[in-house]
Amino acid sequence: MRRAVVTGCSGFIGFHVTRRLLARGGRVVGVDNLSDYYDVGLKRSRQAILEAEPSFSVINGDITTPGLLHRLFDDHRPEIVVHLAAQAGVRLSTENPRAYLESNIAGTFELLEAGRSFPPAHMLLASTSSVYGANTVMPYAEAHPTDHPMSFYAATKRATEAMAHSYAHLYRLPVTMFRFFTVYGPWGRPDMALFKFTRAILRGEPIDLYNGGELRRDFTYIDDLVEALFRLMDTVPVRPEDGVVPGGDSLSPVAPWRVVNIGMSSPVGLNDFIATIERATCRTAKRNLLPMQPGDVPATWADSGLLTRLVGSIPKTDLDVGVRAFVDWYRCRYEREILLAP
Repeated sequence: MRRAVVTGCSGFIGFHVTRRLLARGGRVVGVDNLSDYYDVGLKRSRQAILEAEPSFSVINGDITTPGLLHRLFDDHRPEIVVHLAAQAGVRLSTENPRAYLESNIAGTFELLEAGRSFPPAHMLLASTSSVYGANTVMPYAEAHPTDHPMSFYAATKRATEAMAHSYAHLYRLPVTMFRFFTVYGPWGRPDMALFKFTRAILRGEPIDLYNGGELRRDFTYIDDLVEALFRLMDTVPVRPEDGVVPGGDSLSPVAPWRVVNIGMSSPVGLNDFIATIERATCRTAKRNLLPMQPGDVPATWADSGLLTRLVGSIPKTDLDVGVRAFVDWYRCRYEREILLAP
């Protein structure tokens, strides 16, 4: 039975990753501080589903607490670590940058220190497509420059990539960093576009469209992302002097470390995305056009060539199918709220 630690287990992606680990016979210890960045009730509902599984246990604590992760690693000796705990969101990073400094940088430091003392077989850490920042060459490839982040959120996530590389080099920790591209699906975050747009459309309220709606995103359905992560778990990066992993080697010349895009390589215009929600809800959106928000980028587009070379072609859920799955989940969970809408 594979022993795993998942930080941010009660978050959107962490919840789905943990469920898949448990379904495949893993024993998982989750860590989550149940922050109030968004509806804590939603996080508790996810966690309650996980807690129904006998092979799951959880620590509701903050990963920045000195020694918390060190003790957890000592007690459970995880083989796999999936680090998803982070302060997310571009806009909030302009209002409360300290939260990003503490959670993303200090929290990742605590994780790496725990891994240094009790090395897992593989550590997988979340990054973001936002690290590509001012880079205008698309599709984004892992080897492209990431020296000009457009938000403090992106800067902290890029810093965690560099931190993890140094630990991989110094202590031979096998590390895979994965850059997400606009993940969506059931149990998604209320601060994400699909959740906000669906809620507003069903309530008959206008939706805010930044940059006048002239944005493009590489939307990634949650089940497809989880499948990619699971295949990467068994594709452990090696030191260059130790050989080559079938399908592609580490992007580092000195460490068992790599960074991998996880996206669909098919960006969708925001207005087309909204049209998909309109079809799923059978409602028409009211639009409130706004200027570009600080720190945001006009487009994201993943080059998924490395991912394909490493783990083969992953599923690519059709946008209509994925959005409908989310809308069905939303209607079920918030049925009373929808009925009370004007």
